[in-house]
Amino acid sequence: MAGTKEQHPKPAEQDFHDPYGHGHSVAAWVAVVVVLIGSLLATIAVGFGINEYLWLFIVGMVIAVVVGPVVGKVLGAMGFGAQPHSSH
Repeated sequence: MAGTKEQHPKPAEQDFHDPYGHGHSVAAWVAVVVVLIGSLLATIAVGFGINEYLWLFIVGMVIAVVVGPVVGKVLGAMGFGAQPHSSH
């Protein structure tokens, strides 16, 4: 049927409720960036030869495994974490 509009039902709007605020905070983003930087350093060390750059590999892994999560927890404790949502 030329010139006619097909009618489609409008999708029901969903009220998305995320009680934990997964990743929607400064603390989460900073922690992820720190972990990525540590992983990048460890990857560079492996790429250039882990025998010569073992120190860089170890530093990168410590940053990725220890520093990143600690930074995230500290920032969360300082109030930069996800804020709890009030239930309606």
